[in-house]
Amino acid sequence: MSTRIAEFLLSVGAVKLQPRDPFTWTSGIKSPIYCDNRMLYGHPEARNIVVQELANRVKSLHVPADAIAGTATAAIGWGALVADRLNLPFCYVRAKAKEHGAKKRIEGDIKKESHVVLVEDLLSTGGSAISSVEALRTEANATVSDVVAIFTYEFIAAREAAMEGKVMLHPLTTISVLLQAAQDQNRISAEEAQMVLQFVRDPQKWGG
Repeated sequence: MSTRIAEFLLSVGAVKLQPRDPFTWTSGIKSPIYCDNRMLYGHPEARNIVVQELANRVKSLHVPADAIAGTATAAIGWGALVADRLNLPFCYVRAKAKEHGAKKRIEGDIKKESHVVLVEDLLSTGGSAISSVEALRTEANATVSDVVAIFTYEFIAAREAAMEGKVMLHPLTTISVLLQAAQDQNRISAEEAQMVLQFVRDPQKWGG
């Protein structure tokens, strides 16, 4: 199923590979890959399978989930769809606290001390996921031990962040699987795939 998810990402244009004409991320990093999983929302077959696989991953965890959380804004839709599929409460976590009202990051009604599974659309450095996990732990006094995501760049930074944040990452598919699928479909050459892997190993220096 990991390969099928990767094929969906490629076919709908959610992931674009341009090792010879790199993208510039908001951070300024030059990247041979760009990911926008929101493209999947417009393709019902792919969307349905992704939601079901995310739900399956949640159900397979060692501790049953009491609630689902999504990161704002990209994973609000995915988290809500998964929560609906599993008939569980849902909340989402803001990137930062509101400057007015209750000044909270968590939006939704989650019982204190619930076991919450966080849904992410994309794992890059893992920073937003771990920040959301910490918000759930502090604001909702929740237990959060798992992050379920659609796709990961497999950056070392994400693994390190997960270890420090004491969570397990569960992506449906990875850059390694996607690169193989892209080669099988003749979207990129083996040489170009190696260029992308070099970026994954050292994203800061790759564009230089």
